[in-house]
Amino acid sequence: MRSYLLFTLAAFCILESCSSTRHTGKKEKEPERTIKPLSGHKSSINVPARTINTKNVNPEPVVEFAESLVGIKYKYGSAIKEQGFDCSGFITYVFKHFDIAVPRSSVDFTNAGTTVLLEACKRGDLILFTGSDTTGWIVGHMGIITENIKGKVRFIHSASGNGKGVMISEMSNYFSTRFVKVIRIFK
Repeated sequence: MRSYLLFTLAAFCILESCSSTRHTGKKEKEPERTIKPLSGHKSSINVPARTINTKNVNPEPVVEFAESLVGIKYKYGSAIKEQGFDCSGFITYVFKHFDIAVPRSSVDFTNAGTTVLLEACKRGDLILFTGSDTTGWIVGHMGIITENIKGKVRFIHSASGNGKGVMISEMSNYFSTRFVKVIRIFK
């Protein structure tokens, strides 16, 4: 299964790089990032970094809008407010409100933005976690940082557990074991 996921990710990256040559006739050079190998794999792979154009939007109104959605129920695969959100559907909905295009799947954020230390995160950064399989480093859950006060990190996300939906959580032991990284997409 893990080999299949690595193969799929590599194939996606190849397709992405091919698609950038389609319209211009020449490939645009993008910086590369290294993905940690999964348990049992000996090498890492380099994939193109994905830039998210935030169009000079300030992160503060984005986070405020996200916070206005607390209480919206969870629904797997949905980015529609009236139906509920999964974690990446929530992110998609929030950023679409500001006309900012983001990947639809949480795993597609793996190489987006600039990685920052958890201790240095700030309001508006995105926090990435593994999904239910905590043995690898495959991103499967995400949220938006709402605060980092003296190392106390809180984030807003759409959680599936007990049908919780959009909520603000602290970086607890549960989330620490699933933590992958924080990315900054705002300038």
